[in-house]
Amino acid sequence: MKQTLTYNVAVPEGIDVAVKGRDVTVKGKNGAITRRLLEPRVTINVDGKQVVIQAHKSTKREKMYMGTIQAHITNMIKGVQEPYLYRLKVCASHFPMNVTVVGNELVVKNFLGEKVPRKIGFDADVKVKIAGDVIEVTAADIELAGRTASKFEGITFINKRDRRIFQDGIYITHKPGVDV
Repeated sequence: MKQTLTYNVAVPEGIDVAVKGRDVTVKGKNGAITRRLLEPRVTINVDGKQVVIQAHKSTKREKMYMGTIQAHITNMIKGVQEPYLYRLKVCASHFPMNVTVVGNELVVKNFLGEKVPRKIGFDADVKVKIAGDVIEVTAADIELAGRTASKFEGITFINKRDRRIFQDGIYITHKPGVDV
Protein backbone atom coordinates (compact mmCIF):
# COMPACT_ATOMS: atom_id res chain seq x y z
CA MET A 1 0.00 0.00 0.00
CA LYS A 2 1.41 3.35 -0.99
CA GLN A 3 1.54 5.88 1.79
CA THR A 4 3.43 8.99 2.84
CA LEU A 5 6.49 8.14 4.91
CA THR A 6 8.54 10.59 6.98
CA TYR A 7 11.89 10.01 8.68
CA ASN A 8 13.45 12.59 10.99
CA VAL A 9 17.11 13.08 11.88
CA ALA A 10 17.83 15.23 14.94
CA VAL A 11 20.50 17.90 14.50
CA PRO A 12 22.57 18.50 17.68
CA GLU A 13 23.75 21.90 18.92
CA GLY A 14 26.67 23.40 17.05
CA ILE A 15 25.88 21.57 13.80
CA ASP A 16 24.47 23.35 10.75
CA VAL A 17 22.64 21.42 8.04
CA ALA A 18 21.76 23.03 4.71
CA VAL A 19 19.89 21.48 1.78
CA LYS A 20 20.22 23.04 -1.65
CA GLY A 21 18.55 21.03 -4.37
CA ARG A 22 19.96 17.51 -4.02
CA ASP A 23 23.09 18.61 -2.10
CA VAL A 24 23.16 18.22 1.68
CA THR A 25 25.88 20.15 3.55
CA VAL A 26 26.69 19.50 7.19
CA LYS A 27 29.03 21.90 9.03
CA GLY A 28 30.55 21.42 12.45
CA LYS A 29 33.71 21.94 14.46
CA ASN A 30 35.68 19.39 12.38
CA GLY A 31 34.84 20.88 8.99
CA ALA A 32 32.09 20.53 6.43
CA ILE A 33 30.85 17.60 4.38
CA THR A 34 28.78 17.98 1.23
CA ARG A 35 27.05 15.04 -0.37
CA ARG A 36 24.71 14.77 -3.35
CA LEU A 37 21.79 12.46 -2.63
CA LEU A 38 20.14 11.55 -5.91
CA GLU A 39 16.67 10.15 -5.40
CA PRO A 40 14.04 12.33 -7.12
CA ARG A 41 11.03 10.78 -5.35
CA VAL A 42 12.41 11.56 -1.88
CA THR A 43 12.42 15.13 -0.54
CA ILE A 44 14.88 16.40 2.05
CA ASN A 45 14.16 19.55 4.09
CA VAL A 46 15.51 21.20 7.21
CA ASP A 47 12.85 22.09 9.78
CA GLY A 48 14.43 23.82 12.77
CA LYS A 49 16.69 21.28 14.47
CA GLN A 50 15.54 18.33 12.38
CA VAL A 51 16.20 17.04 8.91
CA VAL A 52 12.94 15.77 7.43
CA ILE A 53 13.15 13.02 4.80
CA GLN A 54 9.80 12.43 3.13
CA ALA A 55 8.32 10.43 0.26
CA HIS A 56 4.72 10.75 -0.95
CA LYS A 57 3.01 7.58 -2.18
CA SER A 58 6.13 5.62 -1.35
CA THR A 59 6.90 2.06 -2.32
CA LYS A 60 9.43 -0.38 -0.87
CA ARG A 61 12.13 1.17 -3.05
CA GLU A 62 11.53 4.70 -1.72
CA LYS A 63 11.48 3.36 1.84
CA MET A 64 14.87 1.75 1.18
CA TYR A 65 16.26 5.00 -0.24
CA MET A 66 14.93 6.95 2.73
CA GLY A 67 16.74 4.64 5.16
CA THR A 68 19.95 5.02 3.16
CA ILE A 69 19.65 8.81 3.09
CA GLN A 70 18.94 8.86 6.83
CA ALA A 71 22.07 6.76 7.48
CA HIS A 72 24.21 9.04 5.28
CA ILE A 73 23.04 12.19 7.06
CA THR A 74 23.56 10.57 10.48
CA ASN A 75 27.12 9.57 9.51
CA MET A 76 27.80 13.10 8.24
CA ILE A 77 26.61 14.61 11.53
CA LYS A 78 28.74 12.18 13.57
CA GLY A 79 31.76 12.88 11.38
CA VAL A 80 31.73 16.66 11.83
CA GLN A 81 31.42 16.18 15.60
CA GLU A 82 34.17 13.56 16.01
CA PRO A 83 36.31 12.35 13.08
CA TYR A 84 36.27 8.70 12.06
CA LEU A 85 39.43 6.71 12.87
CA TYR A 86 40.92 3.71 11.09
CA ARG A 87 44.03 1.98 12.46
CA LEU A 88 46.33 -0.10 10.31
CA LYS A 89 49.25 -2.28 11.37
CA VAL A 90 52.47 -2.65 9.39
CA CYS A 91 53.59 -6.30 9.48
CA ALA A 92 57.06 -7.13 8.17
CA SER A 93 58.52 -10.54 8.93
CA HIS A 94 60.84 -11.15 5.97
CA PHE A 95 62.17 -7.70 5.08
CA PRO A 96 62.09 -4.54 7.24
CA MET A 97 59.54 -2.22 5.61
CA ASN A 98 59.82 1.53 5.82
CA VAL A 99 56.50 3.41 5.67
CA THR A 100 56.47 7.22 5.46
CA VAL A 101 54.08 10.01 4.53
CA VAL A 102 55.40 12.56 2.04
CA GLY A 103 52.86 15.33 1.43
CA ASN A 104 49.63 13.61 0.41
CA GLU A 105 51.29 10.34 -0.47
CA LEU A 106 52.09 7.15 1.47
CA VAL A 107 55.45 5.62 0.49
CA VAL A 108 56.30 1.98 1.28
CA LYS A 109 59.99 1.15 0.83
CA ASN A 110 61.65 -2.29 0.82
CA PHE A 111 58.37 -4.26 0.68
CA LEU A 112 59.48 -7.89 0.22
CA GLY A 113 62.92 -6.60 -0.79
CA GLU A 114 61.67 -4.54 -3.74
CA LYS A 115 64.01 -1.81 -4.94
CA VAL A 116 61.29 0.52 -6.27
CA PRO A 117 59.12 2.08 -3.53
CA ARG A 118 55.36 1.70 -3.72
CA LYS A 119 53.43 5.00 -3.55
CA ILE A 120 49.76 5.80 -3.17
CA GLY A 121 48.11 9.21 -2.89
CA PHE A 122 45.28 10.22 -0.61
CA ASP A 123 42.85 13.12 -0.32
CA ALA A 124 43.83 16.37 1.41
CA ASP A 125 40.87 16.07 3.82
CA VAL A 126 42.36 12.89 5.32
CA LYS A 127 44.94 13.04 8.11
CA VAL A 128 47.48 10.22 8.24
CA LYS A 129 49.75 9.71 11.23
CA ILE A 130 52.42 7.03 11.56
CA ALA A 131 53.64 5.95 15.01
CA GLY A 132 56.03 3.02 14.82
CA ASP A 133 54.18 0.18 13.11
CA VAL A 134 50.70 1.73 13.48
CA ILE A 135 49.11 3.99 10.85
CA GLU A 136 46.13 6.13 11.91
CA VAL A 137 43.78 7.46 9.24
CA THR A 138 41.26 10.10 10.37
CA ALA A 139 38.66 12.05 8.41
CA ALA A 140 35.26 13.62 8.97
CA ASP A 141 33.80 11.65 6.06
CA ILE A 142 33.52 7.94 6.89
CA GLU A 143 33.67 6.89 3.23
CA LEU A 144 36.80 8.95 2.58
CA ALA A 145 38.56 7.50 5.64
CA GLY A 146 37.52 3.94 4.75
CA ARG A 147 38.54 4.31 1.11
CA THR A 148 41.97 5.64 2.13
CA ALA A 149 42.54 2.81 4.63
CA SER A 150 41.51 0.31 1.97
CA LYS A 151 43.99 1.82 -0.50
CA PHE A 152 46.77 1.54 2.07
CA GLU A 153 45.89 -2.10 2.69
CA GLY A 154 45.71 -2.83 -1.03
CA ILE A 155 49.09 -1.30 -1.89
CA THR A 156 50.82 -4.24 -0.18
CA PHE A 157 48.68 -7.01 -1.67
CA ILE A 158 50.76 -10.11 -2.37
CA ASN A 159 50.03 -12.41 -5.30
CA LYS A 160 51.92 -15.39 -6.71
CA ARG A 161 53.26 -16.23 -3.25
CA ASP A 162 51.95 -18.40 -0.46
CA ARG A 163 49.92 -16.09 1.84
CA ARG A 164 50.47 -18.44 4.77
CA ILE A 165 54.22 -17.83 4.62
CA PHE A 166 54.44 -14.28 3.26
CA GLN A 167 52.24 -12.42 5.72
CA ASP A 168 53.99 -9.10 5.20
CA GLY A 169 51.81 -6.08 4.48
CA ILE A 170 49.60 -3.38 5.93
CA TYR A 171 46.35 -4.56 7.51
CA ILE A 172 43.31 -2.79 8.97
CA THR A 173 43.04 -3.56 12.69
CA HIS A 174 40.41 -1.04 13.81
CA LYS A 175 37.36 0.42 12.08
CA PRO A 176 34.86 2.91 13.56
CA GLY A 177 32.63 0.94 15.88
CA VAL A 178 34.31 -2.42 15.16
CA ASP A 179 37.56 -4.01 16.31
CA VAL A 180 38.79 -6.28 13.52
